[in-house]
Amino acid sequence: MINFTVGPVQMDKETRDLGIEQIPYFRTPEFSELMKENEKLLCSFFDAPDESRVIFLTGSGTASMEGGVMNFFTPEDKVIVVNGGSFGHRLVELCQIHEIPYAEIKLDYGKPLTEDHLKEFEGKGYTGFLVQLCETSTGVLYNMNMIGDFCRRNGIFLFVDAVSGFMADEISMKKMGINAAITGSQKALALPPSMSFTIMDGKAIERCQKINVKNLYFNYPDYLKNGERGQTPFTPAVGTLIQLNEKLKRIEATGGIKKQNELAREKAAYFRNKIKSLPFKLFSEEKDSSNCVTALCPTNPNVNAHKLFELIKDEYGIWICPNAGDMAEKVFRVGHIGSISKKEIDILVDAFFDLQKRNLL
Repeated sequence: MINFTVGPVQMDKETRDLGIEQIPYFRTPEFSELMKENEKLLCSFFDAPDESRVIFLTGSGTASMEGGVMNFFTPEDKVIVVNGGSFGHRLVELCQIHEIPYAEIKLDYGKPLTEDHLKEFEGKGYTGFLVQLCETSTGVLYNMNMIGDFCRRNGIFLFVDAVSGFMADEISMKKMGINAAITGSQKALALPPSMSFTIMDGKAIERCQKINVKNLYFNYPDYLKNGERGQTPFTPAVGTLIQLNEKLKRIEATGGIKKQNELAREKAAYFRNKIKSLPFKLFSEEKDSSNCVTALCPTNPNVNAHKLFELIKDEYGIWICPNAGDMAEKVFRVGHIGSISKKEIDILVDAFFDLQKRNLL
């Protein structure tokens, strides 16, 4: 099977080879050194301020979404949440569960956030802003420089879900004014699912220390304290963290994060150019689209997007990414992250053309 989903994504040979090794005991100086190296490299790739730290949480990206809401905000805050799809809606749900007062910017799916959306929130005393770097369910890339400028002007804490966008799209905590950002092991890092990471600047560290959430597993001050010695409070996904170390060092040695952004952009452009004559419509305009994924709508009203996903899987041995909810029958997605080659992109495109010849597209 060829994997064009957006997580778990296709892993490269180096990562897979490490995965067959025995898991070592981790409460050792050697593993602590590895973890400190992981923290340093992640901070570098996120272009985080010098005082920044990383929370290594054993759990999916949603675990770090919830951990962030719990550790950075309280019922005394007033936050803005951008809801442009399934993952924006998840941030709304987390604010509801943890009783964080919020205002929701509800976007039409597939549409970008604009200055006009932000105008009504200027100078209104909001203390937090929660948003995706890209909304994976729709393929929309948000203008993080615009959001960062808004948050700076208004003294707002900016929390960014970059679970899918990291490495595919540019992210700079310094330039964009991001206080805390998260990503996950199974996305562009192309590791097994199991870990998520929160990169925190000094303001985020201070905020979580002050709140000191009453929770055992999601207590970030405890993670920060243990992190000083290169450890986590509880047993992490040790094998994934070893694979992370190898992957981060390999990225650094082969052009760094800018090179990774370029590779994702090239793959996205190559795929979108190849399908121009096919009966698909981009769900979001190309200028507003992330490099990590392309969301597509079949233009033939008789073609069901979810059935297309099943055909590609069952008859061609390829995974593309289905959508859920209201978009399930109308939109499917093709990921551009992970160990995917142009040759494999050609195989997927040929499958689409074959379906067209069979009058199934």
